[in-house]
Amino acid sequence: MGKSFAVIGDPIDHSLSPNIHNAAFRELDLDSSYIAYRIPKGELKEGIEGLKQIKINGFNVTIPHKIEMMKYLDKIDESCSIIGAVNTVVNNDGILKGYNTDMDGFLDPFRKKEINISNAKILLLGAGGAARAIVAGFAKEKAKKITIANRTLQNADKLSEFAKKLGLESETKTINEIEGTLEDYDIIVNATSIGLKNEQSPISFEGLKEKTVVYDIVYMPMNTDFIKKAKEKKATIIFGYEMLLGQAVRAFEIWHDREAPYNAMKRALLGGF
Repeated sequence: MGKSFAVIGDPIDHSLSPNIHNAAFRELDLDSSYIAYRIPKGELKEGIEGLKQIKINGFNVTIPHKIEMMKYLDKIDESCSIIGAVNTVVNNDGILKGYNTDMDGFLDPFRKKEINISNAKILLLGAGGAARAIVAGFAKEKAKKITIANRTLQNADKLSEFAKKLGLESETKTINEIEGTLEDYDIIVNATSIGLKNEQSPISFEGLKEKTVVYDIVYMPMNTDFIKKAKEKKATIIFGYEMLLGQAVRAFEIWHDREAPYNAMKRALLGGF
C-alpha cells in the first residue's frame, strides 16, 4: 500500500515541501506521495478529520496552525512540549503524535559544517515564531549567552525568560542598541522576516569579525541583503534553505524511519528557486 503525506496551512501554494519530499520518494523508489493541502484559519478541526478519513500517514503543519494543532494531538514528543508548537505529525491508525523539527532543522547546518556552539555568544534578531525553537537549540547545545534583539522588548523579554528556564544566560536589547557591538558575538541569527521582500538588512555589519557565523532563516530570496552584507565582511554564512532542508530531512526520518536522501532533497529544493 502506498503512503500519503501532506503539508497543511494557508497560504500553501508556495510551499516547497511537496517538491522536496517527492524527490526523496523518487530517489529511494518509495511508493509514497506528498501534497499541499490548504486548510484556512478556523477550519483546522474539520481539516484534520478529513485527513484522518483518507488515512494520511503523516503531515507537516505550517502557518497559521502550528500552535492550534497542539490541541488535536494524542501524543507529543519532547521537542513539541518545550517549543509549544507542532510542525510534523504522524498518524498511527487515528492516533496523532506531534513533533517539532524546527530545532533540529535549525541545528543541522552547524553539525554539517562542524561549527561548535558550546560556549558561543549569540545575537538573535527577532522574537517571533521560529525564535523559541532557535533559543531551545542554543540551550541544548550549551551556548554561553544569548542576546535577543527586537524592535519591541515585550516579546524579547518573554523569550529571554524562556531561555533562562532552559538554563541559557540571556539579555534583551532593542535593534538600535546593538549597532556597533557586533564584535561581541560569535554567531548572529536573523529570525525576523526582514529580507523576504528584499528589505535592507536589520543591522549594518559594522565591526563584524571575520569568520563570525551569520545565519539567515529567510530562505527566499537565498541571498538576502543581510547575507550579502555579511559576505562582504567575510563571515561564515548559513543560508535559510539549509534550515528548511534540515527540517524536511528530520520529518522524512520520523515518517520513514530511515536515512533521508539529503542530496536529492537539496537538489529539488534549490531547483525551486
